Amino acid sequence: MNVKVRYFAGAKSAAGVSEEEVDAASVGELKDALAERHGPALGKVLAAATVLVDGRAAREENLGLAAGTTVEILPPFAGG
Repeated sequence: MNVKVRYFAGAKSAAGVSEEEVDAASVGELKDALAERHGPALGKVLAAATVLVDGRAAREENLGLAAGTTVEILPPFAGG
């Protein structure tokens, strides 16, 4: 399934793009594809990032993705 991936903050920097289209059927498959495409820097971010699927936190790697879904990658934020 073709999904739209949007990156924020450190994830955007690690991926080198702000958004892209990726073919993946689940969150786990998507993370694997992104790490393979963009290398270990993004893989490290993905390990700690919050993944939103159509605005909702995806806590399970086996969560299915439908065509046209928007996935957002939010790395941990520091601040106070």
